[in-house]
Amino acid sequence: MEKYKEGLANTREILVDLGLEPSEADCIAVQHVCTIVSFRSANLCAAALAAILTRLQENKKVERLQTTVGVDGTLYKIHPQYPKRLHKVVRKLVPSCDVRFLLSESGSTKGAAMVTAVASRVQAQRKQIDKVLALFRLTREQLVDVQAKMRAELEYGLKKKNHALATVRMLPTYVCGLPDGTEKGKFLALDLGGTNFRVLLVKIRSGRRSVRMYNKIFAIPLGIMQGTGEELFDHIVQCIADFLDYMGLKGAPLPLGFTFSFPCRQMSIDKGALIGWTKGFKATDCEGEDVVDMLREAIKRRNEFDLDIVALVNDTVGTMMTCGYEDPNCEIGLIAGTGSNLCYMEDMRNIEMVEGDEGKMCINTEWGGFGDNGCIEDIRTQYDTEVDEGSLNPGKQR
Repeated sequence: MEKYKEGLANTREILVDLGLEPSEADCIAVQHVCTIVSFRSANLCAAALAAILTRLQENKKVERLQTTVGVDGTLYKIHPQYPKRLHKVVRKLVPSCDVRFLLSESGSTKGAAMVTAVASRVQAQRKQIDKVLALFRLTREQLVDVQAKMRAELEYGLKKKNHALATVRMLPTYVCGLPDGTEKGKFLALDLGGTNFRVLLVKIRSGRRSVRMYNKIFAIPLGIMQGTGEELFDHIVQCIADFLDYMGLKGAPLPLGFTFSFPCRQMSIDKGALIGWTKGFKATDCEGEDVVDMLREAIKRRNEFDLDIVALVNDTVGTMMTCGYEDPNCEIGLIAGTGSNLCYMEDMRNIEMVEGDEGKMCINTEWGGFGDNGCIEDIRTQYDTEVDEGSLNPGKQR
């Protein structure tokens, strides 16, 4: 009743300010009209607000939204029925939203100060973020410099007298040609280069460029990756045995290609000594050893089957050969994964470590070692240093 009387008094004041002399009946009538109009306003605001609330609920993907609506304005503050109507209609339209209406104190003016404070904070944060990100931005001049340095490292590694010292290893692969479409037969393939190990059966039909593949993926537990070499290769052979059983191929005389995605010094297409582990592997008694021989010895220890290991292949080479089967113009293989590496077809006359000047040979660059000699220290950041220092092989594959 008190609010009702206060409302009548306010209405009279407004009418008097307009130069009128209202009776009590006039004031009651005007107040009634105002109430109807304000209810309509509250209903419309509630409907529009309900649309926003459902949007927020969808964005947050929650069954029940809990949020606060900051409110200001004379109608909401002064009219006794307006807030009640607004709240009630919102509850009816969006029953799955729990909404708190919070009356703003000096809304727009205090809010302007708040906006300024937040903007200042965000601006300071943005400057800090930009300062960090600036370390990772490379100019065209820096990229051209990297290009020149990589070119110099490639040429350095191809020289016989430099080869042992090169950080970009430039390893001959003894792969001297690309597929020409006449290849045919059934072949086994192994792929070791990360936490998963794949065994594949590959069927190639001559002339039709038709290749069918069947594969099974096996996990390499961390304990095996960082255990002994014998344990690692015994695990590999166990995976091969499981695959042969799965495919019904035990005892089949199949030639095998071994994709081994780690730097190896190859002496021929089927012989290669591991130079050093990368990508989280640290198995002992492997570095300097012929990995093909280690695989053969593990197969002998199991004494269940025999395989003709024909080729040791880096994953870059495998990528190039796969794509070369589709497109004879392919002469580069690039890996961008757990590590990065590239191979390409080089003229034999430029490969001083291998005899012969005729034709081409695929070179596994092992370019992950680029910069290990300090040649790109000017673009390395503190974060690069932290990642390197926390790795299994600090100072390598930078």
